[in-house]
Amino acid sequence: MVNARAKYGVDAPGILTGLTVAGVAELVLAAVLFGVGWPIPAVVLLVGGIVLVAGAALFAHTTLRGKFRVWDAELDRLGLKGDEQVLDLGCGRGMVLLKVAKRLPSGKATGVDLWLTKDQSGNSQDATWANARAEGVADRVELVTGDMRDLPFDDATFDVVVSSLAVHNIPDEEGRAEAVREAFRVLKPGGLLRLADIRFTRRYAEVLGECGAADVEVRDLGWRFWYGGPHVRTVMVACRRP
Repeated sequence: MVNARAKYGVDAPGILTGLTVAGVAELVLAAVLFGVGWPIPAVVLLVGGIVLVAGAALFAHTTLRGKFRVWDAELDRLGLKGDEQVLDLGCGRGMVLLKVAKRLPSGKATGVDLWLTKDQSGNSQDATWANARAEGVADRVELVTGDMRDLPFDDATFDVVVSSLAVHNIPDEEGRAEAVREAFRVLKPGGLLRLADIRFTRRYAEVLGECGAADVEVRDLGWRFWYGGPHVRTVMVACRRP
């Protein structure tokens, strides 16, 4: 369960707002057209409005509840011993980072981010520290301001690297590939990578294969991680460093 005192914000708040406003506007206009006796365009707008509002509801469920449950299951599957060093790329306000930290009584969870608010509302290092304190894991957390394409860590530093909906925000293909290579570089031999994203995941897997990763896997994370519908689904890229 998410601690009620912790606040993790909303993913892509502008998109969620846009879906909601557009859906409500179409429903209102449909009602007006029904009222003036134009049933055919009214039906078209009614269907469109329902689709948009349903998409907004699913988007809200994912960002406020669904992704938490999916990540709980994914982290449980890792079978952490509790003393690992774990890195979260693009940690934002700490949803995955702090879930990891709770599983590390004698380890450490490090989060790296540029702390931009465009892709997550209220994203800041202060907000993440506040959440870490609220979740009771501030002593197991380190926050670093840094770019995923040039991580400020030595080779083979971490037992596990995770990332949730962060790498796709890098605008160019080579930049995204470099971020994936960096994630692999800082993994210890035998270390695990779990990278969840909504786009470019097949390319991430190709890059990991080029790096020599073992057990590379690409799998869908299900409807609880859909942002508005199956057209924006979240996929997990997983691998192990030999």
